[in-house]
Amino acid sequence: MRFTVSSTALSNKLSALARVINSKNSIPVLGDFLFEVEGTTLRLTASDSENTMNTAIELADSDGNGRFAIGNHDLLEAVRGFSEQPIVFDVNMEQALAKVSYLNGLFSLPIDNADEYPTTLAISDGANIITMPNDVLSDNVNRSLFATASDEIRPVMNGIYFDLTPEGLAIVASDGHKLVRNKVYTIKSDQPASFILPKKPATLLKGLLGKDGGDVTIRFDERNAEINYGDGILQCRLIEGRYPNYNSVIPQDNPNQLTVDRMSLLSALRRVHPFANDSSNLIRFHVEDDTLQLDAEDYDFSKTATERMSCVYSGQPMSIGFKGTSFIDILSNFACDEVIIQLADPSRAGLVLPSEQPEGQDILMLMMPMLLND
Repeated sequence: MRFTVSSTALSNKLSALARVINSKNSIPVLGDFLFEVEGTTLRLTASDSENTMNTAIELADSDGNGRFAIGNHDLLEAVRGFSEQPIVFDVNMEQALAKVSYLNGLFSLPIDNADEYPTTLAISDGANIITMPNDVLSDNVNRSLFATASDEIRPVMNGIYFDLTPEGLAIVASDGHKLVRNKVYTIKSDQPASFILPKKPATLLKGLLGKDGGDVTIRFDERNAEINYGDGILQCRLIEGRYPNYNSVIPQDNPNQLTVDRMSLLSALRRVHPFANDSSNLIRFHVEDDTLQLDAEDYDFSKTATERMSCVYSGQPMSIGFKGTSFIDILSNFACDEVIIQLADPSRAGLVLPSEQPEGQDILMLMMPMLLND
């Protein structure tokens, strides 16, 4: 079998697929890319047994159909350095060898039997379907990933929760200390459905989804999901279990509200944070008379820091403690100029919202407070 493919197209596709492959695999063939040629289409697949990604490239020419698997590392390193040029694959199934020729040379690599490659996960016939704009899914996944947990006791917290209801689609992530809840009101269903997307496929999507328009279609059942993002398909095994009631932890009555420049607050936190105690990361927020004061202290090493900044505040004077690193993460995952911080009292969670919500969406992030030693 012989076929010709663009070096740039092949390199780009293999680089994306390589993120699926684990460095160590219980099944040796999972360290390979699967090549499937049919007519003038080359379909490429990578898998770690729980996540499978495949994509297609149009070939310049091909003299037959066939399937083979080839080791990911050597092939990827070889094609990654090519300038744009045609690459010719001559595949000898009997010798289990692929010879790859290009403008100034050639190399050869052993191939494996494609029949040993695991089959893709099957989605049941009664699967639920969500269709949403590429950029909306990209923004919400990117915004939520940092809040997922790494919890062996509660594995349901280790992914992003998609909750489809008649009111809209909620995309939620939480580690028990911070929470991100995104609502997309333009996507809804009379028949409620939900799934928990694990962290690895969510991270893969973060690198795959772009801003070039188009829609993403998600088909899912109780165990598996198939995400068609236009340039390819990602299939993954879902996290099974019941996600906690995220709405119950969001305080509804927050009479104290301040509006502040996001980047100014983020910069101030980064300056003050190094002076906080390493174990607690506690930063005191004191707000009064349109002034926000940040305090950090580590008496074990005689370190303290204070910074004041202007804000717009309505409410009673208040001091509340937050974990500095988590608040930095929250502010870093907004894209707005100003944020609104809503507070009830020092013992209840604080809410952080963008000053202007995206059209048809509602974004909210939550931080649990820390005890202040007055």
